[in-house]
Amino acid sequence: MRIAVYARYSSENQRDASIEDQIRLCRARIDATPGWELEQVYRDAAISGASANRLGYQAMVAAARDGGFDIILAEALDRLSRDQEDIAGLYKRLKFAGITLFTLAEGEITELHIGLKGTMNALFLKDLAEKTRRGQMGRIAAGKSAGGLCYGYKPAPKLIGKGQIERGDRRIDDFEAPIVKQ
Repeated sequence: MRIAVYARYSSENQRDASIEDQIRLCRARIDATPGWELEQVYRDAAISGASANRLGYQAMVAAARDGGFDIILAEALDRLSRDQEDIAGLYKRLKFAGITLFTLAEGEITELHIGLKGTMNALFLKDLAEKTRRGQMGRIAAGKSAGGLCYGYKPAPKLIGKGQIERGDRRIDDFEAPIVKQ
């Protein structure tokens, strides 16, 4: 059986090693399964699973259409997608092409996995969005920045003890300030 491995992490705050860890675990499963051979590894770094617009993912889907492998192996279903519609569509297209979807966490994926895990992943994204928004509102209420930098400002992190850094304060960037004042 020809195996395609897919690995992804979603945030720039995560490490590139996360993908390598996922691939290492998938390779170990392939090595431990008689008849399985690694055909190709697809990866996407710092891209949300809420969108199917990912280069590695799209390359994998195209290769699947062309019959490039027999099984897609990922660490977990949420590595492939957190969007219920996307994962259901992928599953349907793979099944039509005779390709099995398999994860280290769930084993061989069935319609039941797609329905239940797809729903759970969609709820996770909704909950994450609400918590992120709540955190941003809390930072704003505390007089801190809730996001990126505006032109004319620099981060002003503070050391608050025991090597801990408090982030979110900004200070005027002396180099960019004259441009802002114009």
